[in-house]
Amino acid sequence: MFRNIRKNKIESGIIVAIFIIVITLIVYYICHALRLGSLSIVIALVFSIATAWGSYYYSDKIVLSVNRARPATKEEDLKLVNILDSLMVASGLEYKPRLYVVDDPQPNAFATGRNPKNAVVCVTTGLLEKLDYYELEGVVAHELSHIKNYDILLSCVVSVMVGFIVMLADLFSRFLFWGGIGDRDSDSKGNGILMLIGLIFLILSPIFGSLMQLALSRKREFLADSTAVEFTRNPEGLISALQKLDADENQLQTANSATANMYIVNPFKKNTKEGKKKSSSIWSTHPSIEDRIEALRNLN
Repeated sequence: MFRNIRKNKIESGIIVAIFIIVITLIVYYICHALRLGSLSIVIALVFSIATAWGSYYYSDKIVLSVNRARPATKEEDLKLVNILDSLMVASGLEYKPRLYVVDDPQPNAFATGRNPKNAVVCVTTGLLEKLDYYELEGVVAHELSHIKNYDILLSCVVSVMVGFIVMLADLFSRFLFWGGIGDRDSDSKGNGILMLIGLIFLILSPIFGSLMQLALSRKREFLADSTAVEFTRNPEGLISALQKLDADENQLQTANSATANMYIVNPFKKNTKEGKKKSSSIWSTHPSIEDRIEALRNLN
């Protein structure tokens, strides 16, 4: 457990550093395309550091806002509040996460925040309505596992940063479409090299960022499932919940590609042929439900 936590913290630091370098090169390239001259590197550094700082400290608020989540109340969500209270001792968490609810019929949930002290567990109204007590307990325990393992920092920061990169790529593509880049013959050789690197990052970084996001999510779902069972001592509750979540056909209206990896199951529903086993691929945000259930049944 402690090894995983330490590893996640190190990975988060590395990702933030990579993000600063990538954003700096991309913004530098855009600034040079706008003929801002020597100010380009200053603007690029300030922008990249500011967005990295904002992603770290405000990623949870950004994600909650994107998903239009509201704070849970004891009056409306008593079962959820009671389940969280009962799991606090078993989880060993020192700080109780804040509870939020998304008004959506699809049963789903995610956790976010930069650390356990500032953590949030968010569920949909569909989850509260369609799961029984022990199934909901399994889902909440799964999200508490992400908090305890510091998965929330890694997944949230990556989601926000990938979103920034995609936004910049889209902005630059629009700029190119309107013919914003002129003749660069006057550029120095050094600036030309940096601009070339920036262009390469601009084109490839959304793809690499998404692949990194997907790989991190898949790897951590198995660990969160097994840790949730340690908290509840009831694998059948989580197994039944995963089956219900997988079978539900509702689409999550607030879902987007940047935050899809944060949910307990993929919020984007895809049609599969009856009888065909759903399997994970390099583009899957989550391991298949069948693989997760099999892993849970094989727990000693």
